[in-house]
Amino acid sequence: MTEINSNWNPAQRVLMGPGPSNVHPRVLQGMAQWTIGHLDPQFLALMDETMGLMRTVFQTQNPLTFPVSGTGSAGMETTFVNLLEPGDRVVVGVNGVFGERMCDVASRCGAEVRRVEAPWGRIVDPEAMAQAIREVKPTLVAIVHAETSTGVLQPLQVIQEATHEAGALLLVDCVTSLGGVDLRVDEWKIDVAYSGTQKCLSCPPGLAPVTFGERALERFDRRTSKPQSWYLDIGMIRRYWSGERLYHHTAPINAIYGLREALRLIVEEGLENRIARHTRNAAALRAGVEAMGLQLFAQADARLPSLTTVCVPEGCDEAALRSTLLNEFDLEIGGGLGPVKGKVWRVGLMGDTSTPRNVFYFLSCLERILRRQGVMVENGLAAAQEALGD
Repeated sequence: MTEINSNWNPAQRVLMGPGPSNVHPRVLQGMAQWTIGHLDPQFLALMDETMGLMRTVFQTQNPLTFPVSGTGSAGMETTFVNLLEPGDRVVVGVNGVFGERMCDVASRCGAEVRRVEAPWGRIVDPEAMAQAIREVKPTLVAIVHAETSTGVLQPLQVIQEATHEAGALLLVDCVTSLGGVDLRVDEWKIDVAYSGTQKCLSCPPGLAPVTFGERALERFDRRTSKPQSWYLDIGMIRRYWSGERLYHHTAPINAIYGLREALRLIVEEGLENRIARHTRNAAALRAGVEAMGLQLFAQADARLPSLTTVCVPEGCDEAALRSTLLNEFDLEIGGGLGPVKGKVWRVGLMGDTSTPRNVFYFLSCLERILRRQGVMVENGLAAAQEALGD
């Protein structure tokens, strides 16, 4: 018989990895409210409020803006399976793990995938994307706005213009940008976007906010075959999230309580203020890291405010350093993935985690452990403080 630890109590960590981020107590309290039915009038009213708050954060008027019952990867799959049919052509920008994942999902839908690649740590060249779009004449163009594996923030304007000139749909991964980085779905003419709750929204993982624009829904309505996924078929799901309230699946009631509260916190802070906070704290972190004598990995003019990639210095045992941070200082950061595994750290400043206190705490702990390992670095706190100003 399995032994059960009745006194199990998770440690309180400072979550500065690539996600999840620290969750505000109000969100946790919201999730602890009484569970009611997914067709209860009280819950239906809460669904409407949650959709309205999501539109505010996505900066869109799209009616079909709702949380998919699943993590950010479920959001990715939802967008692809509903907009692609076998034989469709897709152009995908690839400069990290999540561009690679987009290619995989699109190919599983039976699409012909044209990859436009860039080295990890660099943006995908917008002109190269535009050229591929002109050559391929795709149904769909997909790009990662905030590449979590590299800390790169992708410019979208040139890609958006080429996409719509070709009559295609623009699909954007904003998992690590929504709620912390400037993202304007309507103004930037993004046709469909998806995210995750555990990054800049500072809500526990388990939901994937998505938004479908009018052109995307028109494309869906012209399908000649059913989406390959029954569970993620927006043709049925939107009838539950609309006024019709037709049952599709049992919604994760308490998770949506938490998402509503997380979105309320963003609106109370003000989206513009929240974006400025992420930008300011990231600048302080970078200034401190560089003052220590360490190098940043991502392209200098395209660094993501919500996640910073730091090159591991020579002589450092990077896995041991992360382990010490976690076990001795209750501080979590992420390691590199794919070709940069063991070469970079991924340091998140997302949502509730993005504070000056956490910037200073991380820099202090990093300096202490590096010196312990025999890696000589300078003190970065003064530079971080200067970057923060008053």
